[in-house]
Amino acid sequence: MRQNRILVVDDEPGIRDSLSGVLEDEGYAVETAESGEACLAALPGAGFELVLLDIWLPGLDGMEVLGRIQEMPVGERPVVVVISGHGSIEAAVKATKLGAFDFLEKPLSIEKVTVVTKNALEHRRLHLENARLKEDTGARYRIIGESVPMKALRQQLSLMAGTNGRVLVYGESGTGKELVAHAIHAMSPRAAEPFVEVNCAAIPEELIESEMFGHRKGSLAGAQEEKVGKFQKADGGTLFLDEVGDMSLRTQAKVLRALEEQRFEPVGAAESVQVDVRVVASTNKNLEEEIERGNFREDLFYRLNVIPFFVPPLRDRREDITQLADHFLSEFTTAYGRKPKELTEEAYTVLREYHWPGNVRELKNMIERIVILNPQVRVDARHIPLHAARKQPDRPLDRFGSLQEVREAAEREYILKKLEETSGNVTRTAELLGLERSNLYRKMKTLGIGPKE
Repeated sequence: MRQNRILVVDDEPGIRDSLSGVLEDEGYAVETAESGEACLAALPGAGFELVLLDIWLPGLDGMEVLGRIQEMPVGERPVVVVISGHGSIEAAVKATKLGAFDFLEKPLSIEKVTVVTKNALEHRRLHLENARLKEDTGARYRIIGESVPMKALRQQLSLMAGTNGRVLVYGESGTGKELVAHAIHAMSPRAAEPFVEVNCAAIPEELIESEMFGHRKGSLAGAQEEKVGKFQKADGGTLFLDEVGDMSLRTQAKVLRALEEQRFEPVGAAESVQVDVRVVASTNKNLEEEIERGNFREDLFYRLNVIPFFVPPLRDRREDITQLADHFLSEFTTAYGRKPKELTEEAYTVLREYHWPGNVRELKNMIERIVILNPQVRVDARHIPLHAARKQPDRPLDRFGSLQEVREAAEREYILKKLEETSGNVTRTAELLGLERSNLYRKMKTLGIGPKE
């Protein structure tokens, strides 16, 4: 079993010997130093996890040494317990402010030394574990891409993640709106608290109010026990309302009140519940047009849209496709225990030429399929299951696999042309095309054309 390494720093040989004996009897590996300078010289690369540090030392005193130790990288920095024969509240407070874990007075109690040592080492272990978890979380929710839109998105994240401002994330399905919501939470002061998601599009209308706010026993048909709602589960953390545009007007009214007051009543309850929740919402709809249609409350829109984010579709940041493909390829070869794979330049070309109506989600799913079904280490164009993406310069129609694909491509090009003529006015475009506005919206969604932002 690995021994914890401890450095005892004291100018009195008797204290050094006494502490060494006690701690070695407890199973620790102990070394000693007689001065602050010797302590600082011994630390780099030695793997000490705890320093028992006397305040009153010749040359550099203990407080200055403590300050230098706190400048070390987190993974190499030992936890420090300060020792003094002239203990005072003022010295203890100063040492704590400088980062000391605890303060021991001479003459030292063997029992107190062993208890404080054990607690200090456990504190360091938990601190490092939390730092690793935070680093892993940051990597998991990393926003990938070096295109101008993604650099701007990351900059916006860094500026506002530390606030409590409500966020509304716009973007087509599959662009990564949920990833942005997770990144906002992970970079915020609420990162250690819950992140709770509500898929507003997936929950039936008759159940969404109960899901959001909870219910009391017997308040609904089949409600045999009390249920805690998502708002209450997210107390202290972040509540993510995914596809908020699909929420009913009745639920919108209750959400609006909960946002304004940070208070709500569970279904069937007489008393209200107080919470502290930051709300991040997302939508693939144009909410301003939904307001015009009477499908979304204007007052709720302005409550949610404090900080707007737009996640661009993949076709508008094609320069990121290579990096995303490599990332997913590495992720899935590791997850499935496969040999590392690489894409040829021809394969990258196919990926960059494809329209990606399903955005990043479609790319991720396709790379996973390639990893599962193809044993080859080198993945070339013929292994990419995107026949519609392949282009032959002298035979442009060969890139389509069916008559339906040709028809959809022509329709998309024609609609985009008419949208350009009307400066993105959907109502006017529908008139030019002889379509109902709602039919044009459905057609645009099917063809992967996003509303003008």
